[in-house]
Amino acid sequence: MSTTAHAPTASEYIVHHLTHLSTKSQSSIIDLSVVNIDTLFWSLSMGSLVCYLTWRAARQATAGVPGRFQAGVEMLAEMVNDQAKAIIHSAESRQFVAPLAMTVFLWITFMNSLDFLPVDLPGKILALTGLERFIPSHRIVPTADLNGTIGMSSGVLLLMLYYNVKIKSLGGFIHELFCAPFGAKIWLFPFNLLLNLIEFAAKTVSLGMRLFGNMYAGELLFMLIALLGATATWWGFGMQLIAGSAWAIFHILIVLLQAFIFMMLTLVYVGQAHEGH
Repeated sequence: MSTTAHAPTASEYIVHHLTHLSTKSQSSIIDLSVVNIDTLFWSLSMGSLVCYLTWRAARQATAGVPGRFQAGVEMLAEMVNDQAKAIIHSAESRQFVAPLAMTVFLWITFMNSLDFLPVDLPGKILALTGLERFIPSHRIVPTADLNGTIGMSSGVLLLMLYYNVKIKSLGGFIHELFCAPFGAKIWLFPFNLLLNLIEFAAKTVSLGMRLFGNMYAGELLFMLIALLGATATWWGFGMQLIAGSAWAIFHILIVLLQAFIFMMLTLVYVGQAHEGH
C-alpha cells in the first residue's frame, strides 16, 4: 500500500519551526542539560562577523575624510562612548566596558536581524543540499532561544560581580551584601543578603527574558503570517505580502531597540557595581 505525504497542519508547521537542532530531545523551553547546536552556530557566526567588520573598520581607518563604512562605525563608537561616560565614571573601566558594550550592541543586532530571513528558507536550503536527513530541525534566530539570552545575561552578571569585587575589594563587597541597604545590625544581615541576592537574580533573569520574549514573539508572528500563504488563494498571498512587509518594517525598530536596551542595561548594571549603597 502506498502512502502519500500530507501537508502539515498549522500547529505542526509552527512546532517544526520552533524545534531546535539539539544534542537530545528537549522537553522544556529552557534546559541546561541540552545544547542547542543551531543557537551556538549562529551566535558564533554573527559574533565572528561583528569582530571581522570592526577589525576591518579599525584597519582601514584614516585621518582624512572617512568613507561611509568608517563614518558609520565611528558614529556608533562615539554614541556608545558617550553613554558609557555618562554611566561609568571610571576611565579605566570604560576602556574595557565601552568597546564591550558596542560589541554587544552589534552582536545582538546581527543575531536579531536573522529574523528577517524567510522562515522557510533554512528548510529549503537543507532540502536542496540533501542535509535535511541529518538536520531535521533548525532555528536560525539565536536570541529567540531562552538558553542563549540567559547565557548572555549570565555573562553580564559575571561582569557585575567582577567589578563589585574590583572596585570595592572582596571584603567591601561582602560587607555590602550583608549590610546594605537596611544597615549593619547583625539581625538585619539575613534580610540584606536575601534582598541583594534577589536583586542580582532579577537583573539577570529580566535581562535575558526581555530580549528572548520580544524576539520569540516576533519570530512566531512571522510564522503566523507565513501560514496565510498556505490558503493557496489570492487573498491569502495578498495578505501575506501586506502583513509580512508591514511587520518586517516594524520589526526593524524592535531589532535595534532590543539591542540598544540590552547594551544600555549592561552599562547601567556595570555602573551600579562601581557605586555603593
